[in-house]
Amino acid sequence: MEYTRLGSTGLQVSPICLGTWRFGLEHEDSGVVETDREDAHELLDAFAAQGGNFIDTANGYGQGRSETWIGEWLEDRDREDFVVASKCYWSQVSRFQENLSKKNVKAEVEGSLDRLGTDYLDILYCHRFDDGTPPEHTLRALDDLVSQGKVHYVGISTCDAWKLTKALWEADVNNYEAFTVTQPQYSATYREPVAEYLDVCADQDLAVCPYSPLHGGFLTGKYERVGDGEVEAPDGSRGDIDDHFEDWYLTEQAWDVLDEVRAVADEADATPAQVSLRWLMDHERFTCVPIIGARTTDQLDENLDAIEVELTDDQFDRIDDAIEA
Repeated sequence: MEYTRLGSTGLQVSPICLGTWRFGLEHEDSGVVETDREDAHELLDAFAAQGGNFIDTANGYGQGRSETWIGEWLEDRDREDFVVASKCYWSQVSRFQENLSKKNVKAEVEGSLDRLGTDYLDILYCHRFDDGTPPEHTLRALDDLVSQGKVHYVGISTCDAWKLTKALWEADVNNYEAFTVTQPQYSATYREPVAEYLDVCADQDLAVCPYSPLHGGFLTGKYERVGDGEVEAPDGSRGDIDDHFEDWYLTEQAWDVLDEVRAVADEADATPAQVSLRWLMDHERFTCVPIIGARTTDQLDENLDAIEVELTDDQFDRIDDAIEA
């Protein structure tokens, strides 16, 4: 596998990152755990076997189980072979909720390090922007963690473009460690809400690791329009069980993009999911490393095969332009 330089960090990462938000995720209504410990380790094994080295988790995923299971898996491996990212702000295991105060940031990182069984995080994201805490307080805490060697690089997930810009300015004027990696929701069908945010990333050479790169599974091509505005969704899929799926994901623009993705997939002898991931990886304005969240090793293998897909400039542009159709 050819590795990608993650923006200005210098980290060499696999072109696709393995997301672990399903690890230990327990559904309140049924008590079913979506990905249990055995399946989690099987997915990690399969990812590493193909050369994957970039793993994304968070302190609250699976009420801490995601980090714990990754830590157990890492025990038998060389920690230096992997780039591990986690997050603070939301937690299911701390009494400090939705808070980026110095106290909370440092407490959450200590908890993550303990669960992961490691001395450091390669990347620490602020899961969201905390409007109740002055950004210089949060940035000072992050800077301290970097100075202590407990965190190597810092990033942020979802926030307004102006807040990202403000945080970068605060880091610059105070000589604090600045964000170098971002994690917005972004896909071929979800662009306009993050357009200004991505403009900042491009201008400031921030790496982009988008979550939901397949738009909640929509871009796998498993959904079909039938009848008068009706949608045919596979049993057990998000579209089948999530009452909000249609309102959140199934816009006319999304269908237009999917039509073009399917056409390109036919030309490239690839699946819609692979084409959608390759479209993200082919961005030139900024480094783009999509985060995938596979349920099975078969899904994981299909997604990783996107690395071998080649899109022409024309195919890339057709998908790019389809959102405006």
